Amino acid sequence: MALSQLRPLVPATLCGNRSRPVSRDTIKPAISPTTVPPTTGPAATRAVPADPAQRAHLEDVIRMERLAMEAAEALAGAPAEDVVRWATDTFGDRICITSSMTDAVIINLVSRVCPGIDVVFLDTGYHFAETIGTRDAVSTVYPVNLLNVTPAQTVAEQDEQMGPRLYSRNPDLCCYLRKVVPLEQALEPYDAWITGVRKEETDARSDTRAVQWDARREMVKVNPIVDWTQDQVDAYIAENGVLVNPLVYDGYPSIGCATCTARVEPGADARSGRWAGTGKTECGIHT
Repeated sequence: MALSQLRPLVPATLCGNRSRPVSRDTIKPAISPTTVPPTTGPAATRAVPADPAQRAHLEDVIRMERLAMEAAEALAGAPAEDVVRWATDTFGDRICITSSMTDAVIINLVSRVCPGIDVVFLDTGYHFAETIGTRDAVSTVYPVNLLNVTPAQTVAEQDEQMGPRLYSRNPDLCCYLRKVVPLEQALEPYDAWITGVRKEETDARSDTRAVQWDARREMVKVNPIVDWTQDQVDAYIAENGVLVNPLVYDGYPSIGCATCTARVEPGADARSGRWAGTGKTECGIHT
């Protein structure tokens, strides 16, 4: 399907022109009360709700899932800039970027196409000072709206309730409380999100596509640089003067919380310093 044919699949809950809501009647084809649009994804297996509001929501979810699936095919192998332009043209102000502030590659790339876009940063309370500094520099250098998202509890409050050093006793739970839950709450106003995820980073990301359906959050997930190698990332940084977290040049090619990120030896796997010795490779945001 051509990219120009994908926009009519966007649900009426979106503001595709970045200002005025699109009328539901101008987009949706006639749908009988007992049917939903056909799709091959997981949402198609749901029973059709009797409640009109729930049925309308399910119809929107199925349409969004179908949009993601068809965009994934249309944009397979497309240049990152084309993926970004499709995403920002399609979702308008209901799309955001998420960034860990290891570098500003995805921020640089997207803000050139869509200045003023929201950038969500998860401030876990455990970050390196250099990461916070990179966040602050990004908000000054790039034409973006940076949103600093914090967990419901401070580190001290979490320690009081669950005991100190939860990150070492139960890193999965710590990541869930300080990353996964805050992100899901932060993403609620949006219909799509853009990430800097790349296939080569971990085995769990090897089948990632440029556009995906995020079933857990019922959103479209956009990964414009999914096929880039580290050499391509480095070249883009050099050619465009992209901000980079100074820790990258000090042996930290992948940066998370200071409590769970160690320096890696030259030539070692870039993410081997994340939760070293635990067997854990993902925080839960992208899996």
